[in-house]
Amino acid sequence: MERARRTGPVLAALTAVSLAVPGITALSSAARAADADVAVNGGFESGLTGWTCTTGTTVNSPVHSGTSALQATPAGGDNAQCAQTVTVQPNAQYTLSGYVRGSYAYLGASGTGTTDVSTWTQSAPDWQKLSTTFRTGAATTKVTIYTHGWYGTGAYQADDITLVGPGGTTTQPPAAPAGLKTTTVTSSSVGLAWSAVTGATSYAVYRDGVRVQTATGTSATVSGLAAATAYGFQVTAVNEAGESAKSAVVTATTGPGGGGGDGGGSSGLPAHALVGYLHASFANGAGYTRLADVPDSWDVIDLAFGEPTSVTSGDIRFNRCPVTECPNVESDAEFKAAIKAKQAAGKKVLISIGGQNGQVQLTTTAARDTFVSSVSHIIDTYGLDGLDIDFEGHSLSLNAGDTDFKNPTTPVIVNLISALKTLKAKYGAKFVLTMAPETFFVQNGYQYYGSGKWGGQDPRCGAYLPVIHALRDDLTLLHVQDYNSGPIMGLDNQYHSMGGADFHIAMTDMLLTGFPVAGDQNNVFPPLRPDQVAIGMPASTNAGNGHVSPAEVTKTLDCLTKKTNCGSYATHGTWPALRGLMTWSVNWDRYANWEFQKNFDAYFG
Repeated sequence: MERARRTGPVLAALTAVSLAVPGITALSSAARAADADVAVNGGFESGLTGWTCTTGTTVNSPVHSGTSALQATPAGGDNAQCAQTVTVQPNAQYTLSGYVRGSYAYLGASGTGTTDVSTWTQSAPDWQKLSTTFRTGAATTKVTIYTHGWYGTGAYQADDITLVGPGGTTTQPPAAPAGLKTTTVTSSSVGLAWSAVTGATSYAVYRDGVRVQTATGTSATVSGLAAATAYGFQVTAVNEAGESAKSAVVTATTGPGGGGGDGGGSSGLPAHALVGYLHASFANGAGYTRLADVPDSWDVIDLAFGEPTSVTSGDIRFNRCPVTECPNVESDAEFKAAIKAKQAAGKKVLISIGGQNGQVQLTTTAARDTFVSSVSHIIDTYGLDGLDIDFEGHSLSLNAGDTDFKNPTTPVIVNLISALKTLKAKYGAKFVLTMAPETFFVQNGYQYYGSGKWGGQDPRCGAYLPVIHALRDDLTLLHVQDYNSGPIMGLDNQYHSMGGADFHIAMTDMLLTGFPVAGDQNNVFPPLRPDQVAIGMPASTNAGNGHVSPAEVTKTLDCLTKKTNCGSYATHGTWPALRGLMTWSVNWDRYANWEFQKNFDAYFG
């Protein structure tokens, strides 16, 4: 918060392969008959299954054949490489081919055991075939094939990538799973089970046509669902050759909610809540607003801000605005009385930690423990309902090699998760925990995560995802700041920019649908419950970049809660239980004659 403001392969079988390589004897008829395309999902018809990409996604246009192709855009030190490791035969000849489009597109193979090869084109305004050959070494059984662009150039597309030569043991995808059924169904989750498929190494689970998770066994539980809502589920079987067709659909309706959702201390909130930040430790052009003067429309009031004594100390202090800066500031006694009055009226008052100037890095366990004790002291001193995490800037980043959001290893991430779990356990079920990350740290994780598997990316990309995921059962509200943001790619694989309903719809749809992290379909960030999500917007043009008019706010809410007034973006569901809106800030809304609050009240009554 500011104080001042991405047809199966065309070579299905080869009846003859002619090779004329010096020093290599031509293949026998028997060997040629055994040749096959050993690349997995080279036509990208199953998304990125089988591929590992630094960035990239599948698109429906342009394609060379079939319905999908790879599209990836190099950025910074990332050449947007997609690669897969395939099983090969030693001392064997292989032909690597593929079709590319765009600028500086490469196709190559490494780990051949002889001479690694690559081929490229500087410019391909339309689909162009690239092809190269290699022979494997005497002990080579695995080869990595790849395609990539070049640093700082535009997007490239790739399709129908094949590696033709002596095949391995797995040449066909498995059959579709049978016997899919539901097991345990709750208000927020559905258990599934199905029959094992011969030759399958894993299974992919789809919810309403969207791949949401993978499983190594024959059962899975899909969580993060809305209460009293019908869903359709399917399962596919996967092996090295690719993915099966989807199973028959089984439907399930989640149970009724429990007064505002499971966990997270959310039971005390109204069905639709208005969240606002109150400038409590500083003044700016919006002026100081006394807590007692905040209208009753505001359901959650975040006191901005608690800040650390140093970046890595973990020692958080809340210093109220001094009289010299805020002449109308209330006394401590009056402030504490106003907190109690708000709570008596059913409101929640939280301490918000961080903000634009409050960088917090819990690099050690000592800093973690200090964070817990100092935050507890603030909560106890003022009798607060909980905590808001507004870590911005360089507070959260991922160390090199930390690539799995479900199992983070970076100390600042691990220590923050531990600290928040400790605070939740200390204060119990009614403890309110909210988070206000920027889009760069959450939705941008759809394209990039940390420094990437090959390095070179901004290590802060998607860095909030492991924190949100680890605390999803304790999280009351996530209100991502849909402002002060660059363009972000949505689930339609198009970039969305601030300034209208489209941006808010696309960003919120990602949270409520879930998404593959860094384009990896085997590593999906599950959706949050709609009662855990509020949309963060600036209250006025003075409050931050990305302000939208009340009419655009209304369009956003109509689309997400009613699936009307959506414009060009197609959401993946309808969420009438969406919790509400957050704004920076109460003060700036007062400055703008309470425009944001009035629009919220008019919409939700």
